[in-house]
Amino acid sequence: MELAADKWDDGIRRGAAASFALHIVAILLLLLLLPKAEPPLPLPDDGLSVEIVPQAAEQLKMPEPAKTPSPEQAKPEAAKPEAEPAVPVTNNPPAAVMPSVAPITLPVQKPAEFVKARQLFSDKLLADPRSRRAREALRGLAGSERNLQLCDLEALEQVRRAHPAMAPDMLAPYAMVAEKVSGNSVEVRGGAFRSKRKWYNIQFKCELDAGSGKVASFAFLVGDAIPQGEWQEHNLVADDGAVDQ
Repeated sequence: MELAADKWDDGIRRGAAASFALHIVAILLLLLLLPKAEPPLPLPDDGLSVEIVPQAAEQLKMPEPAKTPSPEQAKPEAAKPEAEPAVPVTNNPPAAVMPSVAPITLPVQKPAEFVKARQLFSDKLLADPRSRRAREALRGLAGSERNLQLCDLEALEQVRRAHPAMAPDMLAPYAMVAEKVSGNSVEVRGGAFRSKRKWYNIQFKCELDAGSGKVASFAFLVGDAIPQGEWQEHNLVADDGAVDQ
């Protein structure tokens, strides 16, 4: 029995030794096969230094709570009423209020308009046998002068027909303002005509036909009487030997 027990113990020892040897070999193989661990990379040194400054003891003190005023101190003093200014007493009676008067607007006068002739008379007048001298005088004129004289003749007859109470016998187209003659157009802005020894303002516009030389259209405007004190200044005479009708 003792011999068998010794053999059993001897077998256990040998098995344990063999197992231990196998473990040692396995551990060595694992160490050889594992990759080598690289050392950690050093951190870059940027040259910055950090310094911890301890907080001052005064800054750590808690602020003192604000003092609340007592109700008696918070109560404002009552404002003293100001004395009202004395109203001056005057013995003068109040001034009377004048009633407002609406402004008076005068009616705006419209400017007088030219009267356009519906019928022309100069051609008919020249055809009359009594106008032989007038026809001969016009033949001796040419251009703008002839057109002006023909329009003057038309103006005198238009005034005679429009104002039967007048008897115009002379016309001065340049009395106040010089006439304007341009081609077949005649414009008189400051003319004057005489009727019964008095002078009156007149304006007219006269158009002549370029082919026949006759008056084609006429418009006129009779103005107020010219004061006698202005006649001499504008070479206007009351009588030159002609008989007023």
